[in-house]
Amino acid sequence: MPDDPLRLSRRTALRTAALAAGTATALSAVLAGCDDKPDQPGTRGAAEGPDGTSQPAPSTDPAVVAALTTAAVQIAQLALRYGDVGRAFPAVRTQLSPGVRLHAAHLAKLKAVSGAEPPQPGKLPALPKAASAAVADLATREQKLAVDHAVAAAKLSGTPARLLAMVAASESQLAATLTKKKQAAQ
Repeated sequence: MPDDPLRLSRRTALRTAALAAGTATALSAVLAGCDDKPDQPGTRGAAEGPDGTSQPAPSTDPAVVAALTTAAVQIAQLALRYGDVGRAFPAVRTQLSPGVRLHAAHLAKLKAVSGAEPPQPGKLPALPKAASAAVADLATREQKLAVDHAVAAAKLSGTPARLLAMVAASESQLAATLTKKKQAAQ
């Protein structure tokens, strides 16, 4: 029945709502510091924060560095997987491009906040034989990482927690987008 609406489980709906609420809070905090005046701190390219103070140095807390480094390795593995799927199935490259861009941005931000260079990700499992199965595999991996990163965010506070929550929300959205496009193709 291709005309049935997409139905989410109660757990998925609650998890997505919680992630969206956390992202909205983080986004409002970021937007509150925006200023279009070029001579004011907090503008694009400025070295100072919106209140005139310098940006915080990368964290030295071992728990924060470990959590952010783990997240960076996981995202690097997923980014490699996106690249492998795009090379193996050129027809889905356009569908995968938002994920590729977001994961590159997430990696850069995680490295900046943690102050650590994550180790190279290990070898990835073989790709599924069909493009639809490969995209479904990516969606599953995105959703799993969204949960992992949301749990890790709950154990931290401040900027690292907000960053992991934002990454988790992004991964949840990417998973939902990949799943919807897969269902529409069937």
